[in-house]
Amino acid sequence: MIIDHSSNYIHIPRPIVAVAKEFPPGHVTPLHQHSRSQFLYASSGVMTVRTDKGIWVVPPLRAVWIPAKTPHEIEVSRHLSMRTLYIDPKTFSGPSTECCVIAVSPLLRELVLYAVNLPHPYSLGGAEERLLTVLLDQIASVDVDSLELPIPEDPRLKKIYDHLSATPSDTRTLDEWGHILGATGRTLARRFRLETGMSFGQWRQQVRILEALRRLGMNEPVTTVAIELGYDSPSAFISMFKRTLGETPGRYFK
Repeated sequence: MIIDHSSNYIHIPRPIVAVAKEFPPGHVTPLHQHSRSQFLYASSGVMTVRTDKGIWVVPPLRAVWIPAKTPHEIEVSRHLSMRTLYIDPKTFSGPSTECCVIAVSPLLRELVLYAVNLPHPYSLGGAEERLLTVLLDQIASVDVDSLELPIPEDPRLKKIYDHLSATPSDTRTLDEWGHILGATGRTLARRFRLETGMSFGQWRQQVRILEALRRLGMNEPVTTVAIELGYDSPSAFISMFKRTLGETPGRYFK
């Protein structure tokens, strides 16, 4: 059953409704959707957003954009301070027509924190409305991060996804998976490219980078994360992390 948990907010006659919420570690908000688009910002903590199309991991100082009427669930890795903007899709189409993770600049962060302290409803025609217009301009111009894991639909690929989600350190090749699933490695490779837009190697690395973000966001040591994700050494893991996200783990989370 899909439930709209924002029913107390969506009917407020304003294009943006901002809400601050706190969630404990392990909290799961079950599958639901909203008639408004959502901008979910993790001011602290890490959350994982899932839809039937993919998975997005949202570490601190990142946000996830969820278009209106997108069924999704949210899992909290550690205590989460979530700042949510419910945005009328007729007013603002957002940075993407699909879910995406976006970087939050210092200015955007301050505007979001300002917005969650506004009354419901806020006054029109004054400074509050003008600042929220600037907030939407900032969201429209943000950079989209590559923090998505597309979920394939092919039943054979789904079995690989289910296994690697639980055991991301598995290093089996597609040929080896083919022997298990009754398909050639070439067929599986073609299906991966078709359904995810990535090679199997790129997709498996994305599984690992998202799991790494989730664990590092819970303050697990880099060495532990590297070993449990199947890397030969912490330096090999750090090199991959920097190559993928442009920063070492330490600098990224600062």
